[in-house]
Amino acid sequence: MDNVYKNKILFRMKTLLAAFLVVCCSLQASPLSQLSREDAPQSAKYYDSYGNQQANPLFDLGSWHGFLQPKHENAGSFAGPAIVFEEYTLYFAEYIEMLSIAVDGGEYQRLSELPSSISSELGYYKQTFTTNSFNIDVYLSFVSTRSSVIDTRISNLTEKPLNLSLKWQGQLTKHWKSDDDDYIWQVTPQISSQAIAWQFGQTRDTWHKLNDSTARFKIARSIAFKSVFNPVEPSYRSTSALTVSPANSKLLTTVISYTHNQHESDSEDVKINAWLNSEKPAYLNAKTRWQSLVNKLSNQHSEQAKRLAIKSLETLVGNWRSPAGAIKHNGITPSVTARWFNGVWAWDSWKHAYALAEVMPELAKDNVRAMFDYQITHKDTLRAQDSGMVIDAVFYNYSKARGGDGGNWNERNTKPPLASWVVWQIVSKSNDEAFLAEMYPKLKAYHEWWYLNRDHNGNGLIEYGGTVDDTHTTKEGEMRFSVQANTQLAVLASCKKGKDNWYLCSGNQLYLSLLDNSQIDAFDIPVQHAAGWESGMDNAARFGFISNEQFKEYANQTYQGDMAKAKADWQVKIFENVRDGQLVGYSINQESVELNSYLAMEKRQLAQMAKRLGNNQDAQKYQAEYQTLKARIDACFYDSKTGFYYDLAIDNAPQSPSECKGKLLVHRGKGPEGWAPLFSQVASTENAKSVINTMLSEHEFNTHVPFPTAAITNPAFGADVYWRGRVWLDQVYFALSALSHYGYKKDAQQLLQKLISNSKGLSQKDSIRENYHPFTGEQQGATNFSWSAAHLMMMLDEIGLPESSLGQH
Repeated sequence: MDNVYKNKILFRMKTLLAAFLVVCCSLQASPLSQLSREDAPQSAKYYDSYGNQQANPLFDLGSWHGFLQPKHENAGSFAGPAIVFEEYTLYFAEYIEMLSIAVDGGEYQRLSELPSSISSELGYYKQTFTTNSFNIDVYLSFVSTRSSVIDTRISNLTEKPLNLSLKWQGQLTKHWKSDDDDYIWQVTPQISSQAIAWQFGQTRDTWHKLNDSTARFKIARSIAFKSVFNPVEPSYRSTSALTVSPANSKLLTTVISYTHNQHESDSEDVKINAWLNSEKPAYLNAKTRWQSLVNKLSNQHSEQAKRLAIKSLETLVGNWRSPAGAIKHNGITPSVTARWFNGVWAWDSWKHAYALAEVMPELAKDNVRAMFDYQITHKDTLRAQDSGMVIDAVFYNYSKARGGDGGNWNERNTKPPLASWVVWQIVSKSNDEAFLAEMYPKLKAYHEWWYLNRDHNGNGLIEYGGTVDDTHTTKEGEMRFSVQANTQLAVLASCKKGKDNWYLCSGNQLYLSLLDNSQIDAFDIPVQHAAGWESGMDNAARFGFISNEQFKEYANQTYQGDMAKAKADWQVKIFENVRDGQLVGYSINQESVELNSYLAMEKRQLAQMAKRLGNNQDAQKYQAEYQTLKARIDACFYDSKTGFYYDLAIDNAPQSPSECKGKLLVHRGKGPEGWAPLFSQVASTENAKSVINTMLSEHEFNTHVPFPTAAITNPAFGADVYWRGRVWLDQVYFALSALSHYGYKKDAQQLLQKLISNSKGLSQKDSIRENYHPFTGEQQGATNFSWSAAHLMMMLDEIGLPESSLGQH
């Protein structure tokens, strides 16, 4: 037997053994992605009916670009990339790096024409192509916050040298939204023997695309090549040659990067050269890293739970964005595929970080810091009166008020006070005393802000509201609002008439004088929207939101059609909050049971933190405040007739810290705010039992997919309405935690199983959605939604599935 033939046999045996070991290891320790990763984007805005970018591209390590696996006809390439252009995700290409090979000067053959297998592993993609003469393995994984790598290993299975001609092709997207909407990318190609790059022309389109004039997408390879860019197609083609010796293999490395500006490009280029010269395939690091993450997930006893926990983790990591622009720390965004969600929000961040506290503690800490980076201080030039507040949303670009040109940055409101909740969870899991010491004074300042700027009557019970902001307040300090009146009224003389009989007005006194005017058909108050956002439940029934048809039905059933009386029940008043003669913000005229429950829980957690830090004075102070507020929540927000908790409507008069005069908003129906005292563990056992009876009733909240955001009996309930019927998984988590806290854990486990079984796609490879239809389980809202993923991880960990389901597959 000659040496060449012997080497060939040995090489084939090694190849088969390696393949066998890979399969075995995959079955034992390297599970597949639990998300469907294949698609073929046809336009930059490859939107579904909800405005989401279709498909579930792989993003990792905080990258700002991601890829899909191709459909079979495009095997040998990768679909995309999807690039986050500062604040908006767009598909830059239909595919890139489609590889074709010619042997010994013959015709090129696309890899898609060869026998192949394509798999989406955790953290990387794999494509394998096999012929009698050679084998090709192609892997894609991420190596940094800006770069991904394609490892291409070509193995010669013959006893003679394998002379190959290589051709890579890519096709940029040609349409903006549809086939009838042609789009030409404003790019300048930069071509060399080692790289092909596209530098984007500056775009500052606030609501569609934002990028610097030096933003760059680059493809660099470890082999010299020639490239041509066709601006008409638009497409590119690169060619090269390679010889692989008998019974041997060669590794080609391709580094792909997207950088926002020249500084990032210069920094990344140094790393790119190192990766191009590495002899170790990059995907191995991704494989090891992801296996380590999966090992940290709580031990789930059923295959269903394991798969769902992995899918949830994939979703959170996919929405991880590394520092860029105004985002100073790593953060988890709500969804990289949803049009408006490429920033970091306050209570979203608290939930994401809570779920990752044990699995990825450093990312969890950074996510918290990403929001506290912009905590308002007394030195702030724009809103010093809000010292202590954490703003609602942080994006790549500052708002115009902050000197930027972004439209998504938001300081009109904050979000519910769950910051101490997440910090205490992180500290409990990591024992990081330094992080606790770092965050404690910031949490104190945030907590005290609520009592300074959102307690209109001074009684220690807090309201949601809005900040002094250009959207809410004129330069003269008057509140902005709009009214619709089909009759021209003298009282509106100072207002500016707009379309459809809407008048743009300002002034709190004018606003209050119009509330009871029967000739005013509708109000639109920016502060009211901000208050809904501040609660996180944007258009909930308790904030006066109800459809016209539902309102008429309510008037007919409650007041025999008297619209004026019905209007008073659903009308929200806005109060100005003044401190030392200065307007510092606004409150709506209702003290929130949910908000005050969270604040009570925060007092308890601040007391625990202070004690751990050795600050006994603070510990005693916050513990005493906790006990007082806990008692007041039962006394002030519980309705014994209906056995449920509600917000309390107040008037403009001051009250003492022991008072809670007002009217419970029973007529606006039941909502998830009613179980907030149970989640926060401040409800009495007796009251909790009544609330739980309502929660478990199939006539109220126990629907096909349990816990809609309004009870079925709520006058404003709508199964497909954002916060008046759809099922949000954070509210499900709060509900199941509430049940568990008060001795109903088995019920909670059964309801968790019901949620997973009846929410379409949760147990399959569909993306995790923003919310679900309570009666049908239909998927609704944003795809790849982080806080849904976070709460699934939390529920699987803290609640668990019933024992009867642990053997299910």
